[in-house]
Amino acid sequence: MNSPETRAPVEKANLHPRNPHRGRYDFDLLVEASAALANYVKPNAYGDMSIDFANPKAVQALNRALLLQVYDIHEWDIPAQYLCPPIPGRADYIHYLADLLTGDDEVPRGENVRVLDIGVGANGVYPLIGHRAYGWHFIGSDIDPAALANVQRILSANAGLSDAITLRLQTSPEAIFSGVVKPGETFDLTLCNPPFHASAEAANAGSRRKWNNLGKGGAHDQPAKLNFGGQSAELYCAGGEEAFIARMVAESVQFGTQCFWFTTLVSKASSLPGVYRALKKAGALEVKTIAMAQGQKQSRFVAWTFLNKSQQRNWRTGQRT
Repeated sequence: MNSPETRAPVEKANLHPRNPHRGRYDFDLLVEASAALANYVKPNAYGDMSIDFANPKAVQALNRALLLQVYDIHEWDIPAQYLCPPIPGRADYIHYLADLLTGDDEVPRGENVRVLDIGVGANGVYPLIGHRAYGWHFIGSDIDPAALANVQRILSANAGLSDAITLRLQTSPEAIFSGVVKPGETFDLTLCNPPFHASAEAANAGSRRKWNNLGKGGAHDQPAKLNFGGQSAELYCAGGEEAFIARMVAESVQFGTQCFWFTTLVSKASSLPGVYRALKKAGALEVKTIAMAQGQKQSRFVAWTFLNKSQQRNWRTGQRT
């Protein structure tokens, strides 16, 4: 998202070509969809209509309007202090995942495409966007019952979503796929936005950097209320994202024939060498790194599979191993 001090380009050319958020936010349409957003919309320093992206209530109202206006998602909300993600970037991951499945054919659509979201959170945006964009069926897992309860509330408020998106509680904090993936169950994709930081202190420092980037430097007590929010499990874990992804890779071996592509976001480029070492140790047969960018932020996701070329062809034609 752009800060109010930065003029947004007419089109965000670095977003995926199918991403509906490539243009500037049309605040007239968004307010028409969700009147509450009007309380936060005002001209920025350049005279463009915008919101204060350092105001968590404003960002939440913008997300609610985007999900309603673009994806017809009603009653979206999150409890206080849960992660409030930027919708354009989350949509980008979904569209690049669709490319990963495409091969030489058209983007596969419909409920036969099954996707597992590891750490669905309280916002549920990946399944919500993915189902609306492509009709895919999602399983969303999380270790937080309160987060899952909030997503279920959103699903129940939208006809048909409870059939398209299923939620599962991960009862073992150290497990990722075990206890969630059932015997014989298959997935075309898994996705994950892993905890970024290695400690609470590092998470707080990251919030202060974001606060300064939004032009709010000097307000030492404000980062805790920063728009992105986040519970501890959403923000940090021992060893940070590199350690989390290494555990994910090691555990994915057990489910190598039950999933076509395992994927995860990797926020820090410095994490990539460790991720690649883990994948080599695990015996992944194919690894892809897909670059993404939202504004000035460079990101990427790493995808890996344990299926050989013959198994991949059979999977695409419905003859899954």
